[in-house]
Amino acid sequence: AHKAVVSTQSTGSSVGFSPTADFLVAGSWDNCVRCWEVKQSGTMLQSEPKAEQQHAGPVLGVCWSADGTKVFSGSCDKSVKMWDLNSNSFTQVAAHDAPVKSVNWVQAPNYQCLMTGSWDKTLKFWDTRQATPMMTINFEERVYASDVIYPVAVSVLAGRKIKILNLENHPAVHNTMEANLRYQLRDVSIFKKDGKPAGFGVCSIEGRAAIEPFDNSVPNSKDKFTFKCHRSAVQNDYSKPQDIYAVNGIKFHPIHGTLATVGSDGKFSFWDKDARTKLKGSEQLNNTITCCDFNHTGVYFAYASSYDWSKGHEFHNPQQKNYIFIRQVKDELKPRKK
Repeated sequence: AHKAVVSTQSTGSSVGFSPTADFLVAGSWDNCVRCWEVKQSGTMLQSEPKAEQQHAGPVLGVCWSADGTKVFSGSCDKSVKMWDLNSNSFTQVAAHDAPVKSVNWVQAPNYQCLMTGSWDKTLKFWDTRQATPMMTINFEERVYASDVIYPVAVSVLAGRKIKILNLENHPAVHNTMEANLRYQLRDVSIFKKDGKPAGFGVCSIEGRAAIEPFDNSVPNSKDKFTFKCHRSAVQNDYSKPQDIYAVNGIKFHPIHGTLATVGSDGKFSFWDKDARTKLKGSEQLNNTITCCDFNHTGVYFAYASSYDWSKGHEFHNPQQKNYIFIRQVKDELKPRKK
C-alpha cells in the first residue's frame, strides 16, 4: 500500500523528483525520458504517467530546473535536451563530443545555468538560451557523476578522481582529490550541515562508500570514513566467500541528512552517517537497483529495479520487467537518537 510501482521499457539509468511538486522523471536505456505524477489517496500511493520524450540514444542523466518547469536530459547521442513541461517542447540546449553522463541545474543568486558532465572529459556550463557554453572546464578523465548544492559542485571521474568546484561568481575548480576508495566510483551526493554544503558521499563498485567532509583542516577527523555496504553476509566459519556488489547510487535525505545507497545486490539501505549505523535494509529484489532519489520533502524514495549489466550480457533476461518503485519513507530515515 505504501509503494507505487511504475513499469519502464528498459533499464532506468537515472531518476529525479521535481524540486517543487510530486512529479518524477526517469531516463532510460530505451532513449526515453518519462514523467509521472505521484499521488496519495489515503494510505495508497499511485503514480500516473504524464508524458514522455525521446532522444536518439540511451539517456544517462536527468535533472530539473529550480522552478520545476523544465527537465534536462543527457544522452549517449551526445546532446542535452530541455523538456518544457508546460508547452511539451523538447529542444537541444547543450552538446558534447561523447555521451553526456551528468546534468545538474545551478541556481546562483546572480546567475543560473545547466552543468553537464561528459565522457569527453569536460564539464560545461550553459545558459540554455545560447548555443555555446558559458564555460568549459577540461578534466583529465571522464565524468561519471556530479552533484550540486550551491555554492558547491562535486564531480567524480574515471580513475577515482574527485573535483570540488566553487560556483560563486563563476565556476572554478577549488580542489582535486583522490577518493578514499580503491575501485571505480559510481555516484556522488552532497550533504548539508546547518543548511550549508558540508561534505559529500561517494560510492564504488566494490561494496563500499566513503564520507568526505569539505573541511579537511581536522587531521584524522571522525567525520571522514569509509563503510562497507551491499555485500552478502559473512559465514562464521568463512566457509563461503563473501559476494561484493557495486553500489550504484547514493543520496542524502533532504531533511534529516541521513542517506540511502542502492546496489547490484538488488537492495537499498538507509544509513545514519553521524551515528555510523544502518537504519534499514531492504528485502532483496529480483533485479539490481540502478539509481535512486528522494523527493523535495523527503517523504518519497524512488529506486529503479532493472538490470545494470554487472554480470555481463549472459545474465540479461529480456523477459524480466523493469520497474521504478516509489516508497513512502515517513520515519525510516530519522537519525538515531543520541
